[in-house]
Amino acid sequence: MSHLSDPAYTGGEAADCGYRDTVAKVEPYGIDHIPDVERHGRPVSQFYVWFAAGLNFPIMVLGFSAAWFGLSLWQAVTAVVAGAGVGSVLMGVLSRMGVRLGVAQQMQARGPLGFVGNMIPVAYINVFAGIGWAALTVILGGKALGEITGLPFAVSAAGLVAVQLMVAIFGYNMIHLLQKVLSYVLVVLFSIMTVVAVVRGSSTLHAAPQADGYIGSFGGWVTLFGWFLAFLVAWTPFASDYSRYLPDDHSVSVRAGWYTALGNFLTLAWLGIAGAVVAGAATETDPIAAVKELTGPWAVPALLAILLSSLSQNFLNVYGGAISLQTLGLPISRVQAVVCICLAAFGVSLWAESGVYDNFTVFLNLTAYFIAPYVTVILLDYTVGGRKDKARIQELFDRSRILEWGFVAWAAGVLASVPFWQSSLYTGPLADDFGGGDWSMLVGFVVAAVVYFATYRLRPLWWTGRQAAPEPSLDVVEAK
Repeated sequence: MSHLSDPAYTGGEAADCGYRDTVAKVEPYGIDHIPDVERHGRPVSQFYVWFAAGLNFPIMVLGFSAAWFGLSLWQAVTAVVAGAGVGSVLMGVLSRMGVRLGVAQQMQARGPLGFVGNMIPVAYINVFAGIGWAALTVILGGKALGEITGLPFAVSAAGLVAVQLMVAIFGYNMIHLLQKVLSYVLVVLFSIMTVVAVVRGSSTLHAAPQADGYIGSFGGWVTLFGWFLAFLVAWTPFASDYSRYLPDDHSVSVRAGWYTALGNFLTLAWLGIAGAVVAGAATETDPIAAVKELTGPWAVPALLAILLSSLSQNFLNVYGGAISLQTLGLPISRVQAVVCICLAAFGVSLWAESGVYDNFTVFLNLTAYFIAPYVTVILLDYTVGGRKDKARIQELFDRSRILEWGFVAWAAGVLASVPFWQSSLYTGPLADDFGGGDWSMLVGFVVAAVVYFATYRLRPLWWTGRQAAPEPSLDVVEAK
């Protein structure tokens, strides 16, 4: 049976390609609706996927920021735990949506935003962010590999990209297997790095109004909380991608949600608090140099942790970025999209290698400002707008639904947050009000929600009333 996929979908499921739980077979589906016969796996797989992805040194570096804000240790710890907690619950709910619908997260957004309406946020917050995150992680992993082996950065980076390319091409099952393996390896390596760094560099943080970044204890707390929340918000457009093959069962859905939340929370809270504990110990600004300084004779295991964690993160970055390109409606298969993302990330990593971390928080915030209202609309469409009804899955593949009111809700949320932005690129006129913290994401969440509730029952904003002629999915055609 041929699959009537994008650009038109008539309600039939994708062809049975016999993928199941085979690891050595290239995944034959991209943005397709996963058929029931291909549903497989256990909910605990979501824990390993996100636990391995979260074991990353950039999270510890975010914890370093507590000293810059002049926060006390308990203020830093509560901000980290709160940000990680809220973001983890959000990820858990989105992961459950993948179990129910069997469709990638960004494809779900076509429901409330429409085919064209979904293009702008996907092009910026998913393709741009996916390439940016992939490049950042290649830089850190490439530098770590260079420190261990003495190889030039370009060679180290190329090697990492080649591994990520092959794994992302094999796709869903291969990623789940390797994330489980890396979870066991990375937990040992990051435990060593954490213990050594804390023993060698632990310091007691006290509230410090003289700190360079001090904006008041409340403002600093809100901003640090926002950074840890933003780290997970950046993952939200991809949460369903790694749960969409699980069997559509209520018990499976609930457990997948909890495992997703737990995997994210444990890593963010652990490394964020560890970063706060050693916040005043590192004098180096380059993250790799800071690791060597903090771990001393244990630097090699620490660098190996960073190297392997770059893989666990970028398996997801590259795979999710490829889904983003397909969601835009480009006439390419998932494998071709993976190649495009890898080449772009490699090019950006060569260009941005020097001083990459100076702009990390800028990049983190700018992506989160756009994603926060986006994920709000997706969540409300599912919980309030009736998207959990599987009979409506066909709407996600209907290009005649040009623009929906959800796009207006997303755009309103982004625009309303602009006056509150805090960035070296742009600081809004209201950024220093309300205690000095960064309230941009909260404003985006609230405004998008208000506009959604005001418009979701209205008639479609722009609908041509006709569907294009069906055509087979490129992925399923290639699989045959």
